[in-house]
Amino acid sequence: MKHLNKLFAGALMLAGFAANAQDSTNPWAVSFGVNAVDTKISMKGNDHLRFEQLYDVKGNFNIVPSVSYVNVARNVGGNFSLGLTGSFNKISKWVDHVPGTENTDVVSNPGDLNYYGIDGAITYSFKSLLKSKWFDPSLHLGGGYTFFGDASAGTVNGGWGLNLWFAKNVALTLGSTLKYGFDDTRVANSDVPTHIFHQAGLKFQFGAKDRDNDGIIDSEDACPDVAGLAAFQGCPDTDGDGIQDSADGCPEEAGTPEMNGCPDQDGDGVADKDDACVDVAGLPVLQGCPDADGDGVADQNDACPTVKGDKANKGCPWPDTDGDSVLDKDDKCPTVVGTVANNGCPEVSDETMKRLNDYAKTILFDSAKSTFQKQTYPVLQAMVAILKEYPNAKFALEGHTDSDGKDAMNLTLSQDRAAAVRTYLVDNGIGADRLTSEGFGEAKPVASNKTKAGKAQNRRVEVKLVK
Repeated sequence: MKHLNKLFAGALMLAGFAANAQDSTNPWAVSFGVNAVDTKISMKGNDHLRFEQLYDVKGNFNIVPSVSYVNVARNVGGNFSLGLTGSFNKISKWVDHVPGTENTDVVSNPGDLNYYGIDGAITYSFKSLLKSKWFDPSLHLGGGYTFFGDASAGTVNGGWGLNLWFAKNVALTLGSTLKYGFDDTRVANSDVPTHIFHQAGLKFQFGAKDRDNDGIIDSEDACPDVAGLAAFQGCPDTDGDGIQDSADGCPEEAGTPEMNGCPDQDGDGVADKDDACVDVAGLPVLQGCPDADGDGVADQNDACPTVKGDKANKGCPWPDTDGDSVLDKDDKCPTVVGTVANNGCPEVSDETMKRLNDYAKTILFDSAKSTFQKQTYPVLQAMVAILKEYPNAKFALEGHTDSDGKDAMNLTLSQDRAAAVRTYLVDNGIGADRLTSEGFGEAKPVASNKTKAGKAQNRRVEVKLVK
């Protein structure tokens, strides 16, 4: 064991400096530094431990000027961690009690005893309870095995610690541990006395996972599977526009915050991806396209881009073909002058109705039949011409007879004759939906059926305007 001290010191330094510290939240920790061993506490024996002058560095501390301890620990849940400490020292100050005195002690050199310790402990940290980022006090309890020269024995340990985190993952660490030995006697190189083990050094925490290797540990990485930037909690900004991809409407094209990360080439407030006219400033309501005449129809779809028109007419104004002040789109008679009140169609006057009925009175049928006499056809044509002047007007055709014959036969004959007039008019260009026909037989005479002249007046077809 000639060179054991040197080898142990070298191993401690190597372990300490090789630790890859990463983050203060990492589960693993390693610390290393200098220890001091003080035997005064048990100078009167284990039954009379003296908790005084605990930090008499000059008088009682055994210290070697090198890294003399290393600790490795792992968080096991909550505020608890398990740790293992290896240490060495040189005992050149052995404190004994002077017999016959109350508190007098004497310090002697027992021959530079080699000191080695292997100790395990469970530690509870108060850092989270104190809600502090840098002040980290703790208590620990455990046990170990200690060598004092040729003597060795197990110990029960307990003490305190303090970490001062001056960087995210690096702390100055201090602590003191009472290592209680069970030897009844207290002879240097033969017994392991109860003593206090002090330590001061640096602590590093490490071991967290970083799956995407972006330097941000998974527990703090909002995008742990994709390399990103610290400014965005580890999330990427592919196009480099300062907007992380998850909030960027165009993650592969640099844009502006106003456009949700998308470009707006023409500066019209419509992102290029939504702009139907990316090179020309336009209106949002028209997908970024211009509307020169302001009629709500984009210029590229406007048949009359410089004249305000109607969307329903491809952006052009509606014509008024007949000039009656009713636009063709609203004009039920676009080629015939009419009135606004009658939707652009001419209104049927009383004079027109008189002309129609004058013609109707001259319609001649074959006796007891619904067929027309030859001289009646010009009359019917004249009626067709009048009806065509009023293309949206509707009319009722009513057939009547005199009292000759049976009532039922007269009713049927009047119906047939009115229907025959309707059929002729429809066949000659009058819309069927504009005409109705009905027969009343002899029920509505306009003259006496006792005279030949009166009967002739009762055999008639009347035309009435349907309003």
